[in-house]
Amino acid sequence: MTNSGHLDRTITIERFSTTKNEFNEEVQTWAPFVTISAQRKDTSDLVKTEMLGAEQVGSFLLSHFVVRSSTRTKTISPIDRINYDGHLWNIKGTKETTEGRNRFIEITAVRANNG
Repeated sequence: MTNSGHLDRTITIERFSTTKNEFNEEVQTWAPFVTISAQRKDTSDLVKTEMLGAEQVGSFLLSHFVVRSSTRTKTISPIDRINYDGHLWNIKGTKETTEGRNRFIEITAVRANNG
């Protein structure tokens, strides 16, 4: 069961956006959306995958980040990403949980293993 004492990590949710540069051209960028406390639950050790056709072998980490439910965290989706501990995590899905007195959002995310 998750409680606020387990939210011992700080993560930043980044949202894709576009801005204008000095030449009024659109520039695509990732901007911080919200920085929040989270609990990290690793689902697996490194998972090896083979990319069919490209004959490449890679690995990734799969984790769940649990955050307190709020107006902002309820809008987190796979178009966003997590910046945590110097690594970028791609969000694969979110779901609301109803554990305990407070409600939480569980974010499933993966990151490539770069060594």
